[in-house]
Amino acid sequence: MSELLLKIADCIEFGKINKAAPYPPQMKGQDGADELTKQAIDEGINAQDILSKGLMIGMEKVGIKFRENKVFVPQVLMSAKAMNTAMIHLKPFFQSGEVVQKGTFIIGTVEGDLHDIGKNLVSMMVEGNGWKVVDLGTDVKAEQFVAAMKEHENAFVGLSALLTTTMVNMEKITKAIKEEIPGAKVAVGGAPVTEDYCKKIGADAYSSDPQGLVEFLNSQVD
Repeated sequence: MSELLLKIADCIEFGKINKAAPYPPQMKGQDGADELTKQAIDEGINAQDILSKGLMIGMEKVGIKFRENKVFVPQVLMSAKAMNTAMIHLKPFFQSGEVVQKGTFIIGTVEGDLHDIGKNLVSMMVEGNGWKVVDLGTDVKAEQFVAAMKEHENAFVGLSALLTTTMVNMEKITKAIKEEIPGAKVAVGGAPVTEDYCKKIGADAYSSDPQGLVEFLNSQVD
């Protein structure tokens, strides 16, 4: 793999956004994801390779560290910022079709729940692993999920909840999605959610961390 792509992966893993960014301290004064991604494009490195062999490698490493409690939410957010900065340079290649995304993932915090930190973390991790993310926001009703699924054919959907009082709405939403789109794959997650609850409501996947969801999604297209 190109040394430049390895450097981009490191910038994502450690949250080095650009040369001016003071974080992380050990990379102070070095080029970040911004400069290195532009350099890679200028050198003619394939945009798909920049995504899959640079950005995605870095995000996967962060996801595994987060799962193992080796890094925490602030570090993941810095990695996501670095990734988003790099993605700006790749956007024209997405639009031209030169870079192909793995699929579409629709996500929202369920009806009655206004918490979005967990949902946002998942969105960033999924996008960083090569998926198009459609974020419906918080307090999302069943009909909004169904409408988005109809607009984005063959998309996967993720339901997030932080409260036991709003978690119950996952069952209603899952049933509504399955009735309207029988083949739909629904993933659920959030602090009170468990594997048993996932099975009970007829959802297809549960993960206690974003990396687990990424691995489930990737397994569906590999």
